[in-house]
Amino acid sequence: MNCANQQQECPRRASAAPKTGEPQPERRATRRRTHRGLELDLPRVLSASTLALAVASAAVLMLAGCASPGHQSDPVAQRSAESLGLAAGQQTTAVDAQWWHQFGDTQLDALVAKALEGSPNLGAAQARVTRAQAVAESVHGGELPQVGLTGSVSRELLSKNGIFPPPYAGTIFDQSDLTFGLTWDADVFGRQKHDLEAALGTTRAAKADADVAAQQIASQVVRTYFSLARLESQRVVVQRTYDQRKQMLSLINQRVGAGLDTVVEQKQGEGALPDTLAQIESLDEQIELTRHMLAALTAQPMDALATLAPTLQQLHASVQPPVLGADLIARRPDVAAAIARVEVANQQVASQRTKFYPDINFSAGFGLDAIHLDKLLELPSKAWNFGPALHLPIFEGGQLRAQLKGKGADRDAAIQAYNQQVIDAVREAADAATSAASIGRQLSLQRQALEASTASYDFSQNRYGQGLGNALIVLNAETQMLSERRLEVDLEYRALDVQAQLMKALGGGWTAGTATTPPAVAASAPSASTATAKNDNLTPA
Repeated sequence: MNCANQQQECPRRASAAPKTGEPQPERRATRRRTHRGLELDLPRVLSASTLALAVASAAVLMLAGCASPGHQSDPVAQRSAESLGLAAGQQTTAVDAQWWHQFGDTQLDALVAKALEGSPNLGAAQARVTRAQAVAESVHGGELPQVGLTGSVSRELLSKNGIFPPPYAGTIFDQSDLTFGLTWDADVFGRQKHDLEAALGTTRAAKADADVAAQQIASQVVRTYFSLARLESQRVVVQRTYDQRKQMLSLINQRVGAGLDTVVEQKQGEGALPDTLAQIESLDEQIELTRHMLAALTAQPMDALATLAPTLQQLHASVQPPVLGADLIARRPDVAAAIARVEVANQQVASQRTKFYPDINFSAGFGLDAIHLDKLLELPSKAWNFGPALHLPIFEGGQLRAQLKGKGADRDAAIQAYNQQVIDAVREAADAATSAASIGRQLSLQRQALEASTASYDFSQNRYGQGLGNALIVLNAETQMLSERRLEVDLEYRALDVQAQLMKALGGGWTAGTATTPPAVAASAPSASTATAKNDNLTPA
């Protein structure tokens, strides 16, 4: 409140002495503060005794009868990692923040760096962080005293037929005001403090969400790159299969000409070629679509990666069964975001509870107020005010209690969301660890099968070279070897893909207080000159 709220009309100041010589009654300005509950009128100038009486009366009212929050349910319990079987004494396997470097592919490193640099999704997440920080700064500003300067000048014509008698009726006068004001909320019961803590918690949640977005982008780029490598490796095998079937058809045609085979074998051989070509065409389509996906993830034109052709042989995966400890949930940014929202909900409940208690504000103002503009800067034009204002809800129809109940429900929902996030985090890590161990065993067995089929192929070639077998036996042995190689390609891809999933499930190297986005290597996108050529070696390393 400040002097700007004083009565502005000239007649209200002067009509008390319309005739010369009559004493003018004392001018009395009052300040009024209206709230939902108790309304107090305090004089502009409060004596010490009046102020003490006002404070004592407020205390009596507060103790005598105010709105009660009533019974509120306790918050639901939060799940812990130990309750899901993770040992408190074990340390979860550490993950490097740039975990994609472990695969030993500079093209992959460059793609991840470009995706983290230009992703619109990550940019939107960063914008949400900035907005949350701005809200926190605004709430913090509300805790501080508010100082302002107001001024106004108005010119008014009073009606001759109005309520004001002559000599004021029909006259024109100027009203001017210049006030320097100060207001401050004492925040005795901590409402603003809880609001600030809630805003800071929202900022922490937004930062953790941005970290989640960065990890998802990096993981998606890595897994899409692995998918492209799998398709390229599969195409090498299918192309080899096509060439092999052409050789087989040529031999069948020779045998048919010699009367050793029938037209049935010939038609079967001819039918195998279109089937293999269809597989090649399907793989080419998937390769092109996967390149488009990588280009979109890295914010590049769709044809920017038209020559990118990685193979599984250039990637390295060392799948080691991880150790899962109770500290797993502290390494996950998604869990950190969930717990931050729980903290926000708790602070909002506490802030809502303070609305049942008195709200005390202080205001003061000093300025100049005059009817005529030329008298505004004169000393008699000075005016000032100071006083506290108090609001205490007594009866509000249960609105505050219902609002507090709603905030409690929001808190329980946030806790349940956190509990679900913890369960999902533990399951994802356990699933990735189980799959990594199983695929490692499957890949070992598949390589044994490939070694056996390769040995059979080599043996049949040796016999054919010595004149002890025919070419069809060699080609059949090669067909079996190619089939085993295709199975190995799928398992090699799964081993890489599960390794990427495991790195993300273990937190991706995230720790509380780190930068919003994972550090990225400063490298350019891969070009045609750096693309790796197809590897025709079908034997395992």
